[in-house]
Formats: sequence, structure tokens, C-alpha cells
Amino acid sequence: MHLNRTLRHIKADFLHLRNIEAYAAAAVAAVLAPLAIIGDLVPVNVQWAALLAGVAVIVYRSAVPLGSPSQFDELAGDRDSFHGLPLRERWHNAREVWIFAPSAVNLLNSQHCDILRREVLSHADSVVRVIVLDPTNPAAIELAAHQLDDSLDYPMQEFAESLRTSVRQLGLMSKWQVAGSFEYGFIDYNPGFSLVVTDASRRSASLVVEFHAFHNETTHSRMHLELTPNTSERWFPYWVSQFDHIWERARKPETADSPFAEGMRDQSSDSTTGGD
Repeated sequence: MHLNRTLRHIKADFLHLRNIEAYAAAAVAAVLAPLAIIGDLVPVNVQWAALLAGVAVIVYRSAVPLGSPSQFDELAGDRDSFHGLPLRERWHNAREVWIFAPSAVNLLNSQHCDILRREVLSHADSVVRVIVLDPTNPAAIELAAHQLDDSLDYPMQEFAESLRTSVRQLGLMSKWQVAGSFEYGFIDYNPGFSLVVTDASRRSASLVVEFHAFHNETTHSRMHLELTPNTSERWFPYWVSQFDHIWERARKPETADSPFAEGMRDQSSDSTTGGD
């Protein structure tokens, strides 16, 4: 088990071009050491060169830390780093896009929806699934507004209004005449994160999970993790399964068409702004 874990770690390092100099020095030492023991097969100057190279790598790595924090920072970031790879590129040639967020208003703007229509749903084998908070659950909306709006220093959106906007947009998208399959549903509470999964069952699979946390300066300050099967064989399927569980629990529109607008009209809009 430990050997497998070590091999996976080495594989991940090579895929992300990490610690290459250390592996190179170790490989040279592994080759030269037994030859040097046998006798004069390796010239002395070559042995010294290999030794000095190994010492140089050790000194360099002690002076310039290359450990876990920098590797972790490659996976984690705020929304600005997420936008470093636009959704147009993330969803190019995608066949599966799964979205969960309390309102998903930022993911369901006109530009992103048009990308879903043209880049994903234009294919017959494509599936887009979107889950947002249940618009007919007053208690859940009030709590989510408190979690998401009141936790920001500089709010830009109001959660209740953002959810209304998304519900209307989902209704419009459900009427699109597209080749692929578009589905959506509603969950009865906010679990504290948002999730975007792309091509979960394909080799190009990736996902982004964003944590809402307790306090943020703005919504852009929230931490997210970006994972692929290569970066984590354990946590990538874990977060994919989180979406699966949410989808199974979500209330689907065929059982909730009529209450949409009525449920939203009953909600108060007295929360200070924020949104998700």
C-alpha cells in the first residue's frame, strides 16, 4: 500500500513537473553507486560530479522550499484564479456539466448559458444538470441569505433575488430545443459549498468545489479547490459522489412546476446583499 502511494506521488510529481531535479539526482546516484562499488567502471571525476550534484540539490531545496504549501496552492485559489481558465475553455468539447450552487446566479448568466447551449448541449450525448436551493422553502432561503449575504463585507447581490433570477433562467433553458439533455432540480438546504463538475466519466474530467466559509470580504474571496483524477485519486471521486447524492435528493421540476413563482413571491427580501 505504501509503495502504491509512493508511486502515485511520483507520478503526480512528473505530471506537474515537480521535484524533477531531485529525481534526476537520485536516478544518477542509483546507477553510479553499484558501478562504483564493483571497481573502476566509473571514473573518479564522474563519481565526484554525481556527489556534488546531489549535494547541490539538497542545498537548493533547503534554501528554496518546494514542499506541500506551493503544491497545495496550485490546487486552491479564489475566484480570480478560477476565472484564469474561462468556462468557454473548460466546457469546450465537454459532454457532461453538473452545477450545484445555492443560487448559481453567476454561473447562469447569459454568457455562460450561451456557452452551455453551443459548446455542450449541441451534442446528442451531452447532459447538463443544475441544482439550486428550493425556491419554495422559506426557511432554507432565509438561512442561506444569512449565510451568504450577511457574511460579506462588500456584498454585490441579494441572495433571494439571485435565486429568483436563476429559477426563471432554468425555466427558460428547459424549453430550449437542443440535441442534448438539460435537467435541473432543487435542494432543501445549503450544505456550505458550490460545485462544478465537467465530464466526470471522461479522461478529461475536472471539478471545482468552492467553500462558502463563515466570513469573506467579497464572494470573489472564497476559497476553491480544482481537482482532476490525476491530482487526487481519492478526493476527485469523493466530490463527484457529493453531486450524485445532491442530485438524488433534489426535487425535480416535474413535481414542482406550479409552485416556482408562487413560492418566490412569498419570500421576503430584507437580507443584506451577497449572493452566490
